[in-house]
Amino acid sequence: MTTMQKIYATKVAGGELNADPAQEAVMEEFQRIRDGLNAEPVKTGWFRKAKAEPVKGLYLWGGVGRGKSMLMDLFAEALDVPVRRVHFHAFMQEIHAGMHAARQDGVEDALAPVAAKVAEDVRVLAFDEMQISDITDAMIVGRLFEMLFAAGVTIVTTSNRVPDDLYKHGLNRQLFLPFIDILKEQMVVWELVSPTDYRQNRLSGQQVYFVQASGEARAQMRSIWSDLTGGAASPLTLTVKGREVEIPAFRNGIGRATFFDLCGKMLGPGDYLAIAEALKVLVLEDIPRLSRNNFNEAKRFVTLIDALYEAKVQLICSAAAQPEMLYVEGEGTFEFERTASRLREMQDAAWGKGT
Repeated sequence: MTTMQKIYATKVAGGELNADPAQEAVMEEFQRIRDGLNAEPVKTGWFRKAKAEPVKGLYLWGGVGRGKSMLMDLFAEALDVPVRRVHFHAFMQEIHAGMHAARQDGVEDALAPVAAKVAEDVRVLAFDEMQISDITDAMIVGRLFEMLFAAGVTIVTTSNRVPDDLYKHGLNRQLFLPFIDILKEQMVVWELVSPTDYRQNRLSGQQVYFVQASGEARAQMRSIWSDLTGGAASPLTLTVKGREVEIPAFRNGIGRATFFDLCGKMLGPGDYLAIAEALKVLVLEDIPRLSRNNFNEAKRFVTLIDALYEAKVQLICSAAAQPEMLYVEGEGTFEFERTASRLREMQDAAWGKGT
């Protein structure tokens, strides 16, 4: 079996990756997990089925753009056991949906059959971007993980935060703290300390704001999207106060949507905060000229940009005009000056660095 270290070295030698000592070091942990998963099951008696030994997982955390998602892809592709590679937000939405269905069937503990089904289908859960911001998630994730660990599921996850900072300042956080202890017990916590922000380097010096004068802007946007994601994507549905908010295309923290998708619908500040928290990069297309004729959409756009700005989300967009010329007449032009200024600032090559 080719080791994770050799797989990584081959990618570097082939020019697909740049050699990074921090990334190379964590290959040892990925290989440890692979070895454990491939070990022979332990026989527990003459009449009992052989049982696979639980394998300690990995909590890989570090700054944005350090290559965590890429390393997770590499690891998941190299496994010979059933693995589910999924964004943490999307996974939790599936759990909520499963619990809702179980309650409809009158099940007393709605989480138990949902966790059992996950454990039946996979040996490894490979999460991207673990973060807890919703109190509903916070209250069930501890029991969920306990059930999965008890069933022998190995969990590997990436995060921008050290475990102790998960659900920081959240409502009733004291009830969440035991989950952090479970994570530390069942997973190796590893900080990816790389000095290089590969996402920023990929965008550094590139145009990120396109005026739709021709089809060239669309082609350039497609090219950037393909470069950042490899082209593959699936929708991400976020639940905000019981309502569903969809990002049409999503992969590894990078989302793609049109102006209408996010501003043409009746979304509010909470929705945009959830979107900003779920994304590292947003590719936003087809921003129109704004005026009194689409005043509500303009107000939502202002709120969206504020949320992205505060969360330091990288914005790549195409629009009908330069920022200062997007909103030139009607009520709200004065307020839009701040939005235009933020759109300019977010075009800077250093935008979002250090987050």
